[in-house]
Amino acid sequence: MEFLLFGVVLVTILCRFEVGFSLQQVTSTTSNKISFIGWDDFKVDFQKMGNDNNNDDDNKGRRSRVIVVDKNGNGDSLTVQGAIDLVPNYNSQRVKIFILPGIYREKVLIPNTKPYISLIGNQSQTSETVISWNDKASDRDNNGFQLGTYSSASVSIESDYFCATAITFENTVIADPAGYGMQAVALRISGDKAVFYKVRILGTQDTLLDDTGTHYFYKSYIQGSVDFVFGTARSLYKDCVLQSTANYAGAVAAHHRNSPRENTGFSFVNCMVRGTGNIYLGRAWGDYSRIIYAFCYFDKIITSPGWKEQEQIEKVEFHG
Repeated sequence: MEFLLFGVVLVTILCRFEVGFSLQQVTSTTSNKISFIGWDDFKVDFQKMGNDNNNDDDNKGRRSRVIVVDKNGNGDSLTVQGAIDLVPNYNSQRVKIFILPGIYREKVLIPNTKPYISLIGNQSQTSETVISWNDKASDRDNNGFQLGTYSSASVSIESDYFCATAITFENTVIADPAGYGMQAVALRISGDKAVFYKVRILGTQDTLLDDTGTHYFYKSYIQGSVDFVFGTARSLYKDCVLQSTANYAGAVAAHHRNSPRENTGFSFVNCMVRGTGNIYLGRAWGDYSRIIYAFCYFDKIITSPGWKEQEQIEKVEFHG
């Protein structure tokens, strides 16, 4: 079953979101720092790395640093977090972290003091480089406090100008819909101006916390059962697969705004919604939820009417 949902309202919202990334330039208020994410930021050229010309000072100033992660010990770091720790605080140049295939069982944090980081896997083996952990909201930290949804993330990104390609972000918790504290985030993105290209984000409940900032997800795969895309960000999802694993009821997205003046929301363009269960396209999370689908294919799993409204506030929700 295919629905083509589009209109002037979507164009207006996309313009207001300003998330039509060209992968050429993203504006910045800091004039002396890099102000764009380019296609080169997703690539590693090992030939150029091996032919470093010490006399080419101008080129060296623009060259990205590359850190290699290999769990077998043949790189600069055994772990992804170890590679991130090698990046200097407040760096102003792109740092590419090339992660060789393997399952990296670790919890990863990129703090806001480390912008301009790329996580890059092997483009010919996009499902072979996996960062995986298994925390859920009801788990407790070393001090005995519950983690909560926010801190359950396997990978947390708080820095600006982040990008990733050919990486799988995974939370292996299998959520019980009737259970308590089963929220288990695979990826939390809280930095501004981020791009995800051909990544996989796997989980069940609350898979992707699209928290704050402006983000672009392109040709990526996102899997879950309940609210597997949620947050308060301003994001465009283009040519993505949204895979439901729900046994019964579920929902793709839940967006939140604190007021109608907030210029945020989720736009899904030319995406595919497929899988199992009987799911909603979107669920209101607070008073001013805003979610748009355009030119998307929907498998026969969408429950009528498609949107789950919150009681007493349906007049201020925005779905389309």
